[in-house]
Amino acid sequence: MSIERGKDVAQGSNELHHQQSSSAAASPSRYESQKRRDWNTFGQYLKNQRPPVALSQCNCNHVLDFLRYLDQFGKTKVHLQSCMFYGQPEPPAPCACPLRQAWGSLDALIGRLRAAYEENGGPPESNPFAGGGIRVYLKEVRDCQAKARGIPYKKKKKKKPSPSKGDDESSSAMPF
Repeated sequence: MSIERGKDVAQGSNELHHQQSSSAAASPSRYESQKRRDWNTFGQYLKNQRPPVALSQCNCNHVLDFLRYLDQFGKTKVHLQSCMFYGQPEPPAPCACPLRQAWGSLDALIGRLRAAYEENGGPPESNPFAGGGIRVYLKEVRDCQAKARGIPYKKKKKKKPSPSKGDDESSSAMPF
């Protein structure tokens, strides 16, 4: 009887595991949902171009135009150089400077679109989201927004691995 009960418990466990895994497959992660939404939005953007652009014809310039288009929906105040609050992290009053997409949002968006492009059959060597022009644009946006807010962007330095005892002895024996 205990053997039969053990089989029932195991079968119940398998069914529960199957239900959990199928429900996980039914509801994608937040990242996957956002990636799909971004991919669909970019596809719609290309279709709305005059003339419409096929994904196979998409290049770095289309991606840059898309990023500039998204600025109109941004929520990050970016002070112009002519603004009296330019360079101030916390301006004391409102101003008429434009709202833009934040650099971090654009950077994350490009990362998701790069992945989605390849997942949807695009060859990695022709990925329009991975081009040098995109990296340059994102760097310019980052630097511009940092200056406008008066917060210099500092690249994090990589920590050097601490040498082990064996490394100290061998490195001291070598003349430089």
